Amino acid sequence: MEMVTLKQASDKLGVDIDLLRQWEKKGLVKSVPFSQADRLFKVSELQTLQNGKKDKHKFHILKSRKTSYTAIELFAGCGGLALGFENAGFNSQLLVEIDKDAVQTLIKNRPKWNVRHDDVRDVDFSEFENHIDIVSGGFPCQAFSYAGKGLGFGDTRGTLFFEFLRCVRQVRPKIALGENVRGLLKHDNGRTLATMIHELENEGYTVKVQLLKAQFLDVPQKRERLIILGIRNDLDVEHLFPKPKDYTISLRETFDYLDNCEIELSDRYEGYQYSEAKYKVMDIVPAGGCWRDLPIDIQKQYMKGSFHLSGGKTGMARRLSLDEPSLTLTCNPAQKQTERCHPIETRPLSVREYAIIQTFPNDWEFVGSLSSRYKQIGNAVPVNLGYHIGRALIALLSGKNTTEFIKAESISPVPQMSLTF
Repeated sequence: MEMVTLKQASDKLGVDIDLLRQWEKKGLVKSVPFSQADRLFKVSELQTLQNGKKDKHKFHILKSRKTSYTAIELFAGCGGLALGFENAGFNSQLLVEIDKDAVQTLIKNRPKWNVRHDDVRDVDFSEFENHIDIVSGGFPCQAFSYAGKGLGFGDTRGTLFFEFLRCVRQVRPKIALGENVRGLLKHDNGRTLATMIHELENEGYTVKVQLLKAQFLDVPQKRERLIILGIRNDLDVEHLFPKPKDYTISLRETFDYLDNCEIELSDRYEGYQYSEAKYKVMDIVPAGGCWRDLPIDIQKQYMKGSFHLSGGKTGMARRLSLDEPSLTLTCNPAQKQTERCHPIETRPLSVREYAIIQTFPNDWEFVGSLSSRYKQIGNAVPVNLGYHIGRALIALLSGKNTTEFIKAESISPVPQMSLTF
């Protein structure tokens, strides 16, 4: 596996250094730190991009055979992680969710799942003690997000981690899996994450943490999720994480898949629409472009006070590119700060396009108002990402590691954090 610096890659491939930097910035190629001023890239991945051969990796929703392993999930949402785990081979024993529309989505699509519409604080998990392999939970992440106020444990939602911990204490699963946003890594200088790790260790679990990038795990979207993986101390197994692929899947491949499916037009294109004034602005933004590509007078008119603020603001008036994975989906594709305009047509992404980018199958139906459905999908874990995590956990539980997975020791560690308790 040949690794090269930016300068070496430019010389070897005859590619401009600025283009190489652009590929990295767009999340199309992986890199590892080499020095304070440089990074290393895998030559084969750069050649794949240069030769345009990435299209051989077609969009598909991954599935494997059933196993006997069992799982409980808290904060289940509309089922992204649960469906990914099911596709990986897990058997769901309980899903807890407080949002009524998300609960109805789960029930509509999987009527045989044990779905509980309740506040997790009011649920007693003791009946499952020593009978469950995995307890997972994407405890609400707004408290730790860069886009939020970043209050962490000062926010009521931040304390829901301790409800996840209570479930782990009552159930005593072999594996405790938490997932959250990247912002948790640095929140309060790492103290928030260190507290979580410390509390899981006190419950008798050995913990490793890893940041996964969905675009390198068969998801046509640049989305990062932080995985907190605890293994019960009496188990003699290794922490395993999915191995990133050497390719990404573009929106072109994803929409080609969608266009070849039998979907009613009313379902295929249902979604938000632009006002006449906004349409006129978005219509002149090129594919892959944003507000910076507008004439200066329109920039000022559209951006208003934001035009004079510092920062890139590249989410504003943003049109996606067909030849790249999507940007991270938010809860609203027509929101001014986080625009997600269709690459070719001048409209926000439809609900069904949102769902397929999150790798939900086309027969997965979402219940609720238009805004509720967008929110459910935008908050979900991509199904294929859940699948890859699930396959790594099955390999971990069965003791059958393969080249699909990476041992925790071989992954770049999370920066060290010091905390006095």
